[in-house]
Amino acid sequence: MTTKTIKVNYLARVEGEGAMYVKIKNGKVKEVKLKIFEPPRFFEAFLRGRKYSEAPDITARICGICPIAYMMSATHAMEDCFGVEVTGAIRAMRRLIYCGEWMESHSLHIFMLHAPDFLGYDSAVEMAHVYPDIVKRGLRLKKIGNHIMSLVGGREVHPINVRVGGFYKMPTPQELQSLVPELQWAIDAAELTARWVAGFTFPEFEPDYEFVALQHPDEYPMNEGRLVSNKGLNIPISEFYNRIAEIHKPHSTALHSTIKERENYFVGPLARYNLNFDKLTPRIQAIARDIGLESFCGNPFQSIIIRSLEVLYAVQEALRIIETEEILSQPVIEYTVKPGTGHGCTEAPRGICYHRYQLDEQGDILDAKIVPPTSQNQSTIEKDLWKFVEEHIDLPEEQLRQQSEQVIRNYDPCISCSTHFLKLDVEREP
Repeated sequence: MTTKTIKVNYLARVEGEGAMYVKIKNGKVKEVKLKIFEPPRFFEAFLRGRKYSEAPDITARICGICPIAYMMSATHAMEDCFGVEVTGAIRAMRRLIYCGEWMESHSLHIFMLHAPDFLGYDSAVEMAHVYPDIVKRGLRLKKIGNHIMSLVGGREVHPINVRVGGFYKMPTPQELQSLVPELQWAIDAAELTARWVAGFTFPEFEPDYEFVALQHPDEYPMNEGRLVSNKGLNIPISEFYNRIAEIHKPHSTALHSTIKERENYFVGPLARYNLNFDKLTPRIQAIARDIGLESFCGNPFQSIIIRSLEVLYAVQEALRIIETEEILSQPVIEYTVKPGTGHGCTEAPRGICYHRYQLDEQGDILDAKIVPPTSQNQSTIEKDLWKFVEEHIDLPEEQLRQQSEQVIRNYDPCISCSTHFLKLDVEREP
């Protein structure tokens, strides 16, 4: 027998590992590195040669928390290449499944990952001993979001019902109506959550950010819009690589993103809120002002409040769709496969998720580019860490470590640092 050895040095997985290095000299911060080790996952490479129709299902495997963002961005990119415009009930169902993803992802972050930071607990399990009803509320909100993803997407993790041009199967009106009682409960639950987290103590911390998000003329952005910023960026998504540069830094395997001829930028709930406050419902705008927010929020520690408001928006939008949209049995529209390049960009819970594909005449993928939100935020996270450590340089190292973790979790990064992972090395020179 011939003996063969298969050796896997790097296992492909969704989340990587992180560490932070801080160098302090003469009482000044000299170096800060957020070290992210993300084993090569090769999604862009093994998409090459695949049929265009496989991209939504393959890219959904990139993330178990926000698979819809990857599916939808891939789907929109293919439709862009083919000149397809999806409207009506199919478009509405796409917003509905996105509502489910925002609900489950934001609820997980708010209750399980971020709230313990503000309340002084090491974990959500420890927090649950003191706040059992609040943790149960969070789990119930997350479950409702998962139920929406399962109903519309076929299953709640890595859904299988999304396709170019629409869906493989549309839910029935009766199935959609079954969601209504829990969604009606979720309206008050989401508002209670926003008011609860607004009562946390937030450090005074407000750097000068360039926020970037999609902006749509008629609705709070999920699937469509132009890329805009609070500092003048206003481009169609097809111009993404003309204005955005991806840079490799030796201390990290994740690429850093910057706006060309400028610097780093900030994507995610804070960016969406600041650039689209007027598209939120009157009830949400009133709640925001009542709990002390204005139409612009520049403190990343308060992102937990914005996520809570986006949960409420997702609940209201889901109910609106179910109650007003006529759901037809036709799940997909006709289209013709064409060669060319297509661009897609949607709003993942953590921020814009950009895809670009080049296709041949048969619809085979010649090239793929995928830019997730966390890699776009990485440079901004590092700058936040630098500024925060510099302002709190005299804290004991354990306290500095804990608060530095909190700085990172403000972004809900889709790596292992969304849990209590951080290895903090502080090198102090005389």
